[in-house]
Amino acid sequence: MSQGKGAPQDRATVARTLHWFWWVTKKRPFATFMAVFTSVTYTALLTYANTWVMGLIIDRIQAEPVAADKVFEVFTPYIVALLLVNAVGQACSKLQDWSVMQLEMNGNYHLARLCFDTLSNQSMTFHNSRFGGSLVSQTSRFTGGYSALVDVVVYSLIPTIASILCTIVLLWPASPLFVIILFALLTLYVVVAYTMYQRILPLSANTAAAQNKLSGVLSDAVTNILAVKTCGREDYERQLFDEADKEAMETERISMNAMMRRGAMTSTLITLIMFVTSIFACGGNAWYGISAGVLVMMFTYTYQLTMRFNYFNSMMQRMNRAVGDAAEMTKILDEPRLVEDAPDAKDLVVREGAIDFCHLSFRYHDATEDDYVFRDLDLHVAAGQRVGLVGRSGSGKTTLTKLLLRLSDVQGGQILVDGQDVSACTQQSLRQQIAYVPQEALLFHRSIRENIAYGRPDATDEEIREAARLANALEFVDRLPKGLDTMVGERGVKLSGGQRQRVAIARAILADCPILVLDEATSALDSESEALVQDALENLMRGRTSIVVAHRLSTVAALDRIVVLEEGEIVEDGTHAVLSQAGGVYESLWDRQSGAFLESE
Repeated sequence: MSQGKGAPQDRATVARTLHWFWWVTKKRPFATFMAVFTSVTYTALLTYANTWVMGLIIDRIQAEPVAADKVFEVFTPYIVALLLVNAVGQACSKLQDWSVMQLEMNGNYHLARLCFDTLSNQSMTFHNSRFGGSLVSQTSRFTGGYSALVDVVVYSLIPTIASILCTIVLLWPASPLFVIILFALLTLYVVVAYTMYQRILPLSANTAAAQNKLSGVLSDAVTNILAVKTCGREDYERQLFDEADKEAMETERISMNAMMRRGAMTSTLITLIMFVTSIFACGGNAWYGISAGVLVMMFTYTYQLTMRFNYFNSMMQRMNRAVGDAAEMTKILDEPRLVEDAPDAKDLVVREGAIDFCHLSFRYHDATEDDYVFRDLDLHVAAGQRVGLVGRSGSGKTTLTKLLLRLSDVQGGQILVDGQDVSACTQQSLRQQIAYVPQEALLFHRSIRENIAYGRPDATDEEIREAARLANALEFVDRLPKGLDTMVGERGVKLSGGQRQRVAIARAILADCPILVLDEATSALDSESEALVQDALENLMRGRTSIVVAHRLSTVAALDRIVVLEEGEIVEDGTHAVLSQAGGVYESLWDRQSGAFLESE
């Protein structure tokens, strides 16, 4: 039953894959035309015209002996014809290669950009449920699938079709019966091969999925290699990799066995075709008066055609693999975006920075219908106000900031910035107005300079250094051999936690956004680093509407206002001085900490 249900979906995925491949191919119409034209011409000239001229030569020789001194006189037209046929055919061969390279370069560029745009515009919910390594692998397989399909179509499929047409045109006048029998057998071959191809298609998709999973497991282990080593879990990760590797090998084995069975059946049909051809070659002259030259053409054309069809098995296998490799990314390309700009979305314009959460209701995309994080929540943050969000783990602090950034969309209510509904604004303009500093600094494997200037790539060296100074980052940057040009490593691993955080704060300072979100920005730091970072944060918050998520309450004690969340509801709202004496949740948390930590979200 499952296979029956899965087949339409597989066919739909194939159709969508071919849609994307054709979409990118149409962008180069001249190269596409040249690929088809040169493939047909190359095949017609070098495979068929050559043999046809040789057949004429054989018939001329059989018709009447040619004297030695008359060879060039008699055969010069044939020699010139062969020269032209081969010269033009070779030129077409090179133009065929050129057109294929043009199509593949153009296709890989546009398809890679399509994948990048799709992935970069998907929601965090989408990315949180997938391996980054698998997405990279799927992108590579998608573009590679296009190149593989172009190769097989241009170098195999089109020449095969051209061979069929040439065989019909050249052999029909000599022996219509032979052509009818030949193509009846070839039609049977195609039907059998295609039927088996349909059965194998899901197997190739399974193989590609297993390979992508293997890439994801490898990427996950390599990305978190420090955790693997410090926990002594190399053997465990090797076991996970071995399991994924065996699964990939097993899917490959099943697919290979199915292909071998198909190959055995199609090879039997090819043998039958050549058996019929040999009978015609032997009796063609006696039965039908076919000349020797035509018999040579008949045998050669049929042999060439059967060789093409013999590779039909390999051709379908390569097409199958190309489409199967692209299947997972095709599904991702067609997956709806959980967070998308409205068609008439406008850029957010922030003049003051007031924020309003109005009757907010939200649940995660994969949660049950009644499992809401917020129900009818209201919160007003005045322009320029510094507000701390505190509460126990799971109270909704970080979720609220992510909703402000529209990393997820709400199911009810509105989030307003200076009276503008963020859902009616473009996501990019919204996030360009909000500087976000998370608990773990988000750094690229680039220089410190590039990381600081990420939000403002046009910043001058003086502005970058000033931002680094205000973030207390120059204290360590100037001690580095290459200073701001020092590469930080993947995710900033060459820097300490405090150094990474100060680089992230420098980036936020340089971006100079009117709204600031700090999500546990000091919770993972030692006391010395925290003091430097805290001082940098004071510089950063000055004159900005600031929302600070913290479980270390000393971080928010000096803020203008503290909001206490409990199970998605605001249970307290006031200054530290008031709340610490109010006998409520905040006082309980404050008394319990005494310098200790609460669980972070």
